[in-house]
Amino acid sequence: MKQLTPLQLILLQGAAVLMLAGAAVFLLFPLWGTVLFTLGAVVFVPLQMLQRYEGQSFIIRRLRRQQLLGGIAFLCTACCMIMQVGDFGFARRNEWVVCLTVACILQLYTAFRIPAELKKE
Repeated sequence: MKQLTPLQLILLQGAAVLMLAGAAVFLLFPLWGTVLFTLGAVVFVPLQMLQRYEGQSFIIRRLRRQQLLGGIAFLCTACCMIMQVGDFGFARRNEWVVCLTVACILQLYTAFRIPAELKKE
């Protein structure tokens, strides 16, 4: 796996904290929660895409695709939050929670499996 620079790593961790804070703040202040989560997701997903895998392992490539799918689900979560706060589109209730759950499951699964597979390689 291509490693991120120290600055990119700090930005990635900060974006993850912003997404967590945005999801929590959304319960009390939906507009601020949406802004925080969207900013975090817009920074987190591209930085995660910069971590490339150049090896030949089919398992790691499959896990990497799952990780990228989780990142796309984070962006879909931000879109659903915006639709709920703006009261437009199809996501007017709490559909963003479903997207967030899918994204978190994919990210959590790949966060444990990819390092284990890299260690085997």
